[in-house]
Amino acid sequence: MSASPALLALLGLVLAAGLWLVLPGARATGGRSFAARIAPQLRSVEVQSALLARPGHRPGRAAVGPGPLARALAQRVFRHAGPSAALERRLVRAGATTTVADFRAEQLLFATAGLLTGVLLGTAGAARWGTGPGGVLLAVVATSGCGYLLRGHLLSRRVRRREARMLAEFPAVAELMALSVGAGESAVGSLERVCRVAEGELTAEFRGVLAQTRSGAGLVHALQDFSARTPVAPIGRFVDGIVVAIERGTPLADVLRAQAQDVRDHDKRELMEAAGRKEIAMMVPLVFFVLPLTVVFAVYPGIAVLELGF
Repeated sequence: MSASPALLALLGLVLAAGLWLVLPGARATGGRSFAARIAPQLRSVEVQSALLARPGHRPGRAAVGPGPLARALAQRVFRHAGPSAALERRLVRAGATTTVADFRAEQLLFATAGLLTGVLLGTAGAARWGTGPGGVLLAVVATSGCGYLLRGHLLSRRVRRREARMLAEFPAVAELMALSVGAGESAVGSLERVCRVAEGELTAEFRGVLAQTRSGAGLVHALQDFSARTPVAPIGRFVDGIVVAIERGTPLADVLRAQAQDVRDHDKRELMEAAGRKEIAMMVPLVFFVLPLTVVFAVYPGIAVLELGF
C-alpha cells in the first residue's frame, strides 16, 4: 500500500523540524570555547561553600541529567517560555538537585518521545484505517503535548509526596525539639540534636537551616527562608512560633508542644474526613449493584409464581 503524497509531505516536515532543532544545537556544542581552552592554563576553580549546598546535594559529585546537546536545544526551544523563578521554586520544593535548564531539557526529551510515538501511531492509523495526514498531525500534536505535560505532572506529584512526608514527620520532630529545649538546650542545640538522631525530608531541611546559621546567617533569618521555600501551613505556623518565641523570649518548649498537638489534631480531622468520604464511596456499589440484585432475587420468584397461577 503506497502512502499518500500528503502523508509523505507531513513526514518530511517532521524530519525537517527535527533537523532544524538538532543541527544548530550540535553546531553550538560541537567545538570548545576559548574560555574552555585556556581554563587548564589559568587553573580557574569555582569556589562554593559546602555549607550552603542544597540539602541532599554533595559537592563534587557528577550530576546525572541530560547532556549538553539536550540543554542547548531546550534553551533554544524554551527561550520564550516565561520566567523560570516559579519553576525553580517548584524544584526546590521537590528536593531535586537538577537545574531549570536540566528540567527544560527533560521536558523536551519527553515531548520528543511523544512526537515519535505520535508519528508511529498516526502512520499505523493511516495505513490501517485510512485516517490521512490530518489524523497523523492530530496524533503528533496530542502525544507531544501529553509528553510535555507528563514531566510537569511528575514534578507536581513529587512535590506533593515530599510535602506529605514532611508533614508526617513533623509531630515527632516537634516533640523531640520540645524535649531538648525542656532539658535546657537552646534552639540551635535542639536542631542539632534532631539532625543527629532523626532522618527524613524535614530533617534534611533542618540540616540546611543549621548550615545557613553556621555560614553566618541568624537563626531567625534561616528559619524564615525555610518557611518561605516550604509552603506547608503547619510547618509555616511552627516556624512562626519559634521565631516569635526567640524574639520575645516566651517559653519555647510550650510553643513546640502546642504546635505538635495542633498537627496531630489536624491529622485526626483529615483521617475522619477521609473515612467519611470512603464510607460514601462504599455506598455506591451497595446502592447501584447489590441492592438491585437483592430486589431482583426477592421479587422475581413471586412474579414467576403469579404467572404460573394465572
